[in-house]
Amino acid sequence: MKKLMLGNEAVARGCYEASVKVVSSYPGTPSTEITEYIAKYDDIYSEWAPNEKVALEVAIGASIYGKRALSCMKHVGLNVAADPLFTVSYTGINKGLVLAVADDPGMHSSQNEQDTRMIAKAAKVPIVEPSDSDECRRFVKFAFKLSEMYDTPVILRLTTRVSHSQSIVELEDREDYQSEYIKDISKYVMMPAMARKRHIFVEEREKLLSEFANNCELNRIEKGDTSFGIITSGISYQYVKEAIPNAWILKLGLVNPLPQKLIKDFCNKFEKVYIIEELDPFIENYVRSLGITNVHGKDIFPLCGEYSAQLIKKVILGVEDNKCDKLSIELPIRTPVLCPGCPHRGIFYAIKKVGTITTGDIGCYTLGALKPFEAIDTCVCMGASIGMAHGINKASDNNEKAVAVIGDSTFIHSGITGLINAVYNKSNLLLIILDNSTTGMTGHQEHPATGFTIKNEPTYMLNIVELCKTVGVDNVDVIDPYNINENVEKIKKSLETKGVSVLIAKAPCRLHKRFRIDKKIRQVDNKKCKNCKMCLSIGCPAISNKDGIIKIDENLCFSCGLCQSVCKFGAIITKE
Repeated sequence: MKKLMLGNEAVARGCYEASVKVVSSYPGTPSTEITEYIAKYDDIYSEWAPNEKVALEVAIGASIYGKRALSCMKHVGLNVAADPLFTVSYTGINKGLVLAVADDPGMHSSQNEQDTRMIAKAAKVPIVEPSDSDECRRFVKFAFKLSEMYDTPVILRLTTRVSHSQSIVELEDREDYQSEYIKDISKYVMMPAMARKRHIFVEEREKLLSEFANNCELNRIEKGDTSFGIITSGISYQYVKEAIPNAWILKLGLVNPLPQKLIKDFCNKFEKVYIIEELDPFIENYVRSLGITNVHGKDIFPLCGEYSAQLIKKVILGVEDNKCDKLSIELPIRTPVLCPGCPHRGIFYAIKKVGTITTGDIGCYTLGALKPFEAIDTCVCMGASIGMAHGINKASDNNEKAVAVIGDSTFIHSGITGLINAVYNKSNLLLIILDNSTTGMTGHQEHPATGFTIKNEPTYMLNIVELCKTVGVDNVDVIDPYNINENVEKIKKSLETKGVSVLIAKAPCRLHKRFRIDKKIRQVDNKKCKNCKMCLSIGCPAISNKDGIIKIDENLCFSCGLCQSVCKFGAIITKE
């Protein structure tokens, strides 16, 4: 049976067919849909974990117990999971353990453009890299077999275009691959004496995998009629096939370790070989380390951003591909904005009115750094806002009291330890937790404070207020993010209070299906409107100023009423 599938959906299907038992993940674009599709298979236990480190640790436990397990994350999530990854590389596995890690060339929704292959090489774990949806299904099944053949975790490397594109997938039945748990402390307890022996095992495994790579079914040569050869992998293979369909290609599916003999034999066939890979020169550096000199890579291809068939045609063939028609008009520049009705808007408006150093975090609320608010000074990584505000305070000899802003999901992910540190080390800072009761940016995934599991089953709901008090914060208050004037005063008062204060701005994401409300549309009474443009200062996409007349788009308005609260003339009214 064949079916058109998204790459991430095909990974989930492959896990089902491979008899995976446990999946634990943290959402992050472009990897999120893998776990969401897996949640639809009742034969697989799936969950959202508080962060990627915990997710991988859950999968490791399931694997050691004798069940195939998967953990999914985006590339920056692998940084969080690096601690258990580097050690599970030593312990090995009982039953197959695979990490699905999605890179984001071009940074469509990420804070950096790092290459997962580099971390895998440092951790000494194999990587398989599919090029389309059917390969996603087949490669994840292969990854579980490889994991069990060589007693190692395996990374399935995806990129945005593979995860989020569709192609035909050949479906197969689910098979049974379970084992029994066997206690073995020499293998699974990494005390120094055991770890030294396992390190030797890891190095021996690397040699065996390198030999295996030369004959691995995922690595293949496609014959062509060009005078040059191309070495490529992943989505770059699809670009090559579109740009130069008759080229000689060495397509690599197992990209760590790389096949030495296969690469040497291929390069010896041609005077010139192009190595086409997005992001870092991972394959190129290896090829050059073999003493092969007839290659071109990053000397002619860019190091940053996504590739395309047009780029490859231009660089290799010198052909400009202008198939796309260009518009004759210049489109206006549209900066990303918070959604209509977003509760974060009122907080950023209040912060801007107070005027203070504000450290931001990863989430929808990063948009608070842009106009019209420009209320955020920094954004580095998940959970960093609290630690950075603490650092600012200490650097100023406790004189500067910064505001740290973080979402509820991110606070649970890795913000909690920052708050514990701030209290423990006698900091002066104000933490504002923007609690919209979901993981908003990645598409409304549940987390421990929503009270629901990945399958929408009710569960224990973490109380963030009590949690903050438990770690030692005396000043904890819950505020309504839409009440601007009151919040300005509360922020000022908190900044004047010595020690760590927490304000929890609690209001649900207006777009979440669980919190949809009956709309009370606002509209402008033009007789009262003085055209002061104060309502435009909240940056709501529903409000526009056309030819000097302020209007509210009823199709976009989510009835939050924030515009009413900033209008001094009562010109914004509720439509009956």
